Amino acid sequence: MTGSSIGRAGVTPSHPGIAESEAAVSGYLLRPVENRDVPGITDVYNEAVVAGGSTADLEPSTVAQRREWVSSHVPRDRYPVLVLVRDPGSGADPDEGGGDRIEGFGSLSRFHPRPGYDGVVELSYYVSSRARGRGCGTMIVNRLLREAVAHGHRMATAIIYADNAASLALMRRFGFTRFGLLPHACVDGRDPGWRTGRPRLGDMSYWYRDLV
Repeated sequence: MTGSSIGRAGVTPSHPGIAESEAAVSGYLLRPVENRDVPGITDVYNEAVVAGGSTADLEPSTVAQRREWVSSHVPRDRYPVLVLVRDPGSGADPDEGGGDRIEGFGSLSRFHPRPGYDGVVELSYYVSSRARGRGCGTMIVNRLLREAVAHGHRMATAIIYADNAASLALMRRFGFTRFGLLPHACVDGRDPGWRTGRPRLGDMSYWYRDLV
């Protein structure tokens, strides 16, 4: 994969579930975000917002808002943002989109701004509907965990809708443990009732795994 910073503190047998390299997903690759990627990230994110069930945002974001989100990941060498793109050398069908079209993204963010939480990161990822079911989510999460280990982070966390079966299965696959459930915590964008003041409230699950 291009742009990897793995090597400073590589994955070892003490990191069960994290592969030393991502399993290749035919036609896709991961690389660090570039400024030109922000509109594509916005499209992928907004698809998730409209679909509901994977983000607490209820209205689509603007490109400027997503650019601000990307810029908040500082220093970037400790809090990376990665994009999933079609591999221009894969011979992809032009009708499916070729070149550098963004098909997903993932990030490591600060868990909390207070310095006592340094070394604890929140993992998030989104995959476009076109690229789902091909192992791209697994590819992104494995790479993010490798990056977290490489940068010396001590714990990874994730917050997931409690009925998001695919993401919950991915957390278990990578050795995460659920440490909490916040019932009726988040307005569910899948239910149009939130626009009329009668929202369906979804449970949120909290996950972690040690990295040291």
